[in-house]
Amino acid sequence: MKVLIIEDEKKTATELKRMIESGRAGMEVTEVIATVKEGIERLTSGEAPDLIFSDIQLADGLSFEIFKEVTVSAPVIFCTAFEEYAIQAFESNGIDYLLKPIDEEKLEHALRKLEHTVIPSFREANEKENDYKRRMEELLRGMESETYKQSILTYRKERIIPLKTSEIAYVHSTNNVTTAHMKNGNHYVVDYTLDELEKALNPNLFMRANRQFIVNKESVKDLEYHLTRRLSVRLTVETEEEIMVSKLRAKAFLEWMES
Repeated sequence: MKVLIIEDEKKTATELKRMIESGRAGMEVTEVIATVKEGIERLTSGEAPDLIFSDIQLADGLSFEIFKEVTVSAPVIFCTAFEEYAIQAFESNGIDYLLKPIDEEKLEHALRKLEHTVIPSFREANEKENDYKRRMEELLRGMESETYKQSILTYRKERIIPLKTSEIAYVHSTNNVTTAHMKNGNHYVVDYTLDELEKALNPNLFMRANRQFIVNKESVKDLEYHLTRRLSVRLTVETEEEIMVSKLRAKAFLEWMES
């Protein structure tokens, strides 16, 4: 079997390659690629792999984007450092996952499952119905809804209040205090840093504007260039101070607004 690894951490990719090739005779890792862009290019042209191991969070985005753009006939084993994924979606679609850090026992279990159940079901499905793309799209929809936090908790005395992330207009951090400001005007102190929330919130909806603010795309009212080519961001709710996006980040911020 020819195996393709999509992984942006070199150490992880090297160790995974070693485990695959030493644990299974006849399995050969033919290539390791590190970005969404490379993944699309590789799977669009060239010989198709028999099996794909793919990290989910890559340097230039989520690997989901690769499989939205390209239809592949090979089963995919996703590798992730997070547990908040739709495991049932993996199983119902005949696709497995490995939770990082990956060890040889976990890998062996996934490969046994692949040999006995996944590969036969994929071959049968592709030969009889050619419905792989539909199944992958269903998987991606299920996974994307579970990849990022749908709610975060805040604590007021003895009460625990869940905050729907979709209702957060922006998050502000000052003096080591992080506050979630809601679309309805309420605000709550949350036990997260901005760095933690940047990773936990869906990047399709939320973006880090600067060191103090994360904003929800749906709450952006308008933007204005300053003479320094920085962007001023106005939201549909009042903010404690002006939200500025640096000249270096302005292009990426505008592309995110359009995406």
